[in-house]
Amino acid sequence: MTETYVIGDIHGEYDRLVPLLRDAGLVDDRLRWSGGDSLLVFMGDYFDRGPDGVSVVDLVMRIQAEAREAGGRVDALLGNHEPLILSALWMPDGFSNHPSGTFYGDWLANGGRESDLRRLTEAHIAWMLALPAMLRDGDWLFLHADSAVYLRYGSSVEEVNRAMSALLRRRDPVEYNRLFGEIVRDFGDHRPEGHDKVSLMLDTYGAQRLVHGHTLISNVTRQSPQMVEEALVYDGGRCVNVDGGVGEGGQGFVYRIPSPTL
Repeated sequence: MTETYVIGDIHGEYDRLVPLLRDAGLVDDRLRWSGGDSLLVFMGDYFDRGPDGVSVVDLVMRIQAEAREAGGRVDALLGNHEPLILSALWMPDGFSNHPSGTFYGDWLANGGRESDLRRLTEAHIAWMLALPAMLRDGDWLFLHADSAVYLRYGSSVEEVNRAMSALLRRRDPVEYNRLFGEIVRDFGDHRPEGHDKVSLMLDTYGAQRLVHGHTLISNVTRQSPQMVEEALVYDGGRCVNVDGGVGEGGQGFVYRIPSPTL
């Protein structure tokens, strides 16, 4: 049976990503794909805060190709920091609804690194524009943020992904502002009203359980990111948070989707 692994928000921490992949047996000592027919899902937010988002993306892009050749699969989701760096690239002086007043200022305030912006290539940009906002695999739904905002963009996984890709390509400051304002946690902190939103998300997109990143586990459990060593399973087992806080000093982890019980 194919194994499924998940890695949360990396935020430019290339040197922390490499040992995570090696220790899970997903790459070898030469950083070549060694996961066979496994599925590996990255949950978005490859840039900002850490020093080398471009190297993170280069590695993910390469093992995607290698996994395909080996009969495996590496999927990478769109986070909120990918639209953020694109807005800084395309509309740096565009008006932002947030404190800095410009998209470029917002990106910097959220950990943007000039070195990443300078090193972006057309290939990196095309890759980001093609990233799906959500993925369904079997009974599992994968999405970056613990938010019901996805419902605004479609009632199927395919509709959401088409709508999000089209939004990014339009480069409309109004749409970017709305997206940045809406990607907030709705059900990641165990508020009672979160349960209804989880049910709506799962029912709409045809899944039984979901995995997300975006909200630091340490913010929910009120511990330091360095103390987080595993995913946070909540809402009666229906939700799994995999944001180990790598961009805030956490070591991160690789989450393996449990095999279905017979």
